[in-house]
Amino acid sequence: MSKRVAAVIVTFNRLEKLKTVLDSVRDQTTPPEWIVVVDNASNDGTAGYLASLDDPTLDVTRLEENTGGAGGFATGMKRAYDLGAELFWLMDDDCYPEPEALSHLVSGHSEAMEAMPGGVPFACSLVYFDHDELAEMNIAAPDWKWARLWAQGQRAVLVQTCSFVSALYSRETVERIGLPLRDYFIWFDDAAYARMAGVGIGPGVCILDSKVIHDTPTNVAGDFSKVDEQNIWKFAYGARNEGSYHLHHESLLSYVRFFLRVQILMHRGRVAWRLRRRITGRLLASIGFNPQAERVAPVPAEVR
Repeated sequence: MSKRVAAVIVTFNRLEKLKTVLDSVRDQTTPPEWIVVVDNASNDGTAGYLASLDDPTLDVTRLEENTGGAGGFATGMKRAYDLGAELFWLMDDDCYPEPEALSHLVSGHSEAMEAMPGGVPFACSLVYFDHDELAEMNIAAPDWKWARLWAQGQRAVLVQTCSFVSALYSRETVERIGLPLRDYFIWFDDAAYARMAGVGIGPGVCILDSKVIHDTPTNVAGDFSKVDEQNIWKFAYGARNEGSYHLHHESLLSYVRFFLRVQILMHRGRVAWRLRRRITGRLLASIGFNPQAERVAPVPAEVR
């Protein structure tokens, strides 16, 4: 692995899972040069555990308040950028990469960069719920020309978006589009970042031999037909964030289509009217919600 890689892990109150993530990252056949951990104000002993580790590759940032996944990844990527990372390997604190996940991800990204005119804006792993079942919430959306690299013999398919459950971004991409949209807090921040990265470039790539496990309680894809009392807070963020992206980064038509799709899904799922009103309110709030990406200043190569 010729490029300097930083694994960027965001954690909040998942100490036992975080331990597994760190072990999995250290056990890579070609481990990253840095393991950048952003502790989102955990109160479950995470800070003490991280402070107790004797690992020269570990770089920990402890935040005083929970900034959500979006804020955590923005902070972690900026820290990795300042360290001199050339590739940013992003993952949640419940993502367990298989031993060759990073090696396949980096080599697959490199091969795709050479094969695609203009390169590819990101690469992602194939995400499993367990060892023989894909994680429904992390299936990357295929591009209409998904088989282009596959037809050339690569173990890869072209995709439009991916989640921050084992995603790879380059230093050049971060310099071009900035950091993830911190104000999104949670939900759709990863998909928005992938779409931002693809503007003017084209689709990203899913490397099929790079495999990770996403340790979630259930294997259910989240759509607006499944809004209930327990998850409404997440869907509220999702409605606001995705609505904002469609309107401010794409078009009014894209926003209207999303607005109507959400209404149809909630109707089909027989979501309670009180919850529908709250989601609709968040969709309308997205009209005035247009956060801008924080930019990074290029660091001269001789300083890194």
